[in-house]
Amino acid sequence: MSQNAVAAARPGKAIRIGAVRYESLAVLILLCAAMSFLSPYFLGLHNILNIFLATAVIGILAIGSTFVICMAAIDLSVGSVLAVSAVCGALMVKPLHLPWPLVIAVTLGVGALFGLANGLLVSRGRIPSFIVTLGMLGIARGLAFILAGGRAIYDMPAPIVYIGQGRVFGVPVPVIVFLAVALVGHFVLQHTRFGKHTLVVGDNVTAARVTGLRIGRHVTKVFALSGAIAGLAGLLQMGRLNAADPATGVFFELNAITAAIIGGTNLFGGEGTILGTVIGALIMGVILNGLNLMAVQAFYQQVAIGVVLIVAVWLDRLRAAQEG
Repeated sequence: MSQNAVAAARPGKAIRIGAVRYESLAVLILLCAAMSFLSPYFLGLHNILNIFLATAVIGILAIGSTFVICMAAIDLSVGSVLAVSAVCGALMVKPLHLPWPLVIAVTLGVGALFGLANGLLVSRGRIPSFIVTLGMLGIARGLAFILAGGRAIYDMPAPIVYIGQGRVFGVPVPVIVFLAVALVGHFVLQHTRFGKHTLVVGDNVTAARVTGLRIGRHVTKVFALSGAIAGLAGLLQMGRLNAADPATGVFFELNAITAAIIGGTNLFGGEGTILGTVIGALIMGVILNGLNLMAVQAFYQQVAIGVVLIVAVWLDRLRAAQEG
């Protein structure tokens, strides 16, 4: 069915699955050149690893967001799902004192369950994904605070801390996890039926339905995947902080969506690449790192992220109009 669906989704025009937006790569290179000129510390190995480390959690969330956006949907809840997943995992340690592998399983499982709930409400409830995930943003954040008693849960098991703070041959473990997730996500989106169906649904849902694709089931799977990936990001964040903080992850969904769009994912579905999303996440990381090196205050950084998001969508619309 997949080849027929891909052909029917956009007659006379192939869906771009594997291409990387060269303009995004050019922007990344120019940003690195500019930042290295503005700060002598930018190109140091320690700082480059810091950029990748700071990008890891947002980058992982952006990979999940890429799948959702390629399907012409949106997931605004990933930052809150990150927080509630981490809190639920931490509760396995305090007060239950259960083994650390269960912490990992619960953190990932809770994220997947929240994603599954999003998917079912969108597919079976026929509620727009914007409304569902906006509501889930508040529900998950509120539950995180309720379960944690309004405060962070500290002192995680050593293996969990290692996941967030450890290094393998000098490379931070979160960076390794980020790159591994990116490679797997790239393969799934570009080379599997699941990835092709995701793009087909985002490109032309009517044609996908005619060819026999079970739209509702696929939508549910994609949102569950996004939730599980948010749970993984919560695990890394918990390890980095050595704590599960119900307040963590605020605005992470904005950063993740921005990274995906900068990397070439079409906000209206049907087009996107994981490699492009990685480039987009690194662009975000370079901008924030450069602003930190120049001692720019944090609230100006949020302004910069918002401006970058608007400009990225505007440029994407201009490109689409030229191609159309």
